Amino acid sequence: MKKIQDNKGFTLIELLIVVAIIGIIAAIAIPGLLRARMSGNEASAIGSIRTISSAQATYASSCGGGGYDISAAATGLVTAPVANTPAFVPADLALAFNGGTAKSGYTFTNAAGPAGAAVLAADICLSAVATQTQFYATALPQTLGTTGTRFFATNESGVIRQDNAAIATIAGGIALQ
Repeated sequence: MKKIQDNKGFTLIELLIVVAIIGIIAAIAIPGLLRARMSGNEASAIGSIRTISSAQATYASSCGGGGYDISAAATGLVTAPVANTPAFVPADLALAFNGGTAKSGYTFTNAAGPAGAAVLAADICLSAVATQTQFYATALPQTLGTTGTRFFATNESGVIRQDNAAIATIAGGIALQ
């Protein structure tokens, strides 16, 4: 009897074609995935700016004596007002102030409003924090074009503004470049 030889499997050419097809699909998909990630980072930054605005309003009514926290590190917002109580902003957002650990690719700044805002008494809960009648907070992409392309800001009005260039300050509802 004669034995039948059976060679099962893929040839090298067939495997190379499959690898090439997978490479082409990956090359098409990766830019879309990066854009989706950047869009997610920007949505997170908008939510964080909204959180900062709400935290400032709560801080002003409970600890700030009617004024907003204007410290660069948002000291009044990131510190618990009373022992065993939560801070005004979550811990991950607190770390992202002034170039700290980025939250979803964005860092945040907190500052006093335009010149001329009245300085109020020191913080009722943390006497070291000065308060003012105006504030502004900004969200800056950690790596422009990679983690985000838009800058966001808010002030005591609670309106969230966005621009494709850095927002320097907000005065009278107009973003100044």
